[in-house]
Amino acid sequence: MHSFDVFRHYERQHWKLGDLELDTIDRDQVRPEYVTLAKSATMGESNVIAAVHGFLREFADDYDFSTFAVVWGQQEVQHHYAFRAWLAAVGEAVDDRAVALMLDPYAPGTTPSATLATNIISELTVNHVYRAVSGWVTEPVLRTLLLNASRDEAAHAREFIHYATQRLAVRPEELPSVLETLYVYSSEAKIKHPVSTFKSGITELGEHETIDTGFELFLEKVAAEGELDTLHGKVRRTFGGMTGLDLSTNGKVRRALAEALAA
Repeated sequence: MHSFDVFRHYERQHWKLGDLELDTIDRDQVRPEYVTLAKSATMGESNVIAAVHGFLREFADDYDFSTFAVVWGQQEVQHHYAFRAWLAAVGEAVDDRAVALMLDPYAPGTTPSATLATNIISELTVNHVYRAVSGWVTEPVLRTLLLNASRDEAAHAREFIHYATQRLAVRPEELPSVLETLYVYSSEAKIKHPVSTFKSGITELGEHETIDTGFELFLEKVAAEGELDTLHGKVRRTFGGMTGLDLSTNGKVRRALAEALAA
């Protein structure tokens, strides 16, 4: 069972919250933007509970993937708590009422493969942003946390790719839904994350930081010229490798979608 191999690998290699030397935080290096970034990450990572609920419901007939979803969920909860722990160490609180608003499960994808595709995009996006921002942050503990989380997201993307590829091999009729998901997200002129799509209408959040706050900070302070194109290109190459199709441009994604729908 693939999830058992993943579990054993994570058990051997994964970092622990206690590895973060919070008592060594360099307070002279803590900037207001870092607090905003950590609060945004805390909110984004809090959506793991909604996602796990959705996975277990949608993949109720797939024990292997459901087990992976639980292992994945534990790591994402760890990210949430790690960012909260860093914030607490610098005297910043997180509003639990805002976190609780993230609890409602997502609507399922048009197919289970589309759901997996959405999560591949999520993991690749957050991996890219965390890694890039870690090079901009000067406070050492937060920088280490961002690097650790970035590596985790890359590993998560790899496993979602595995399960999506495996599913498409036995459910080729779900290919159009995967291509549609890619086309919708890669057509955006800015960074797009499923949390932004499904949780953007929560008016009770008011002025509270959300995952979009962190993405906006990334684009304003960190991203190099053309970096958004680099990210979209990475996502399209990933889907190309997964499907065996040339998806190197959005036009080719659209063409592949039209051909898959006509097949």
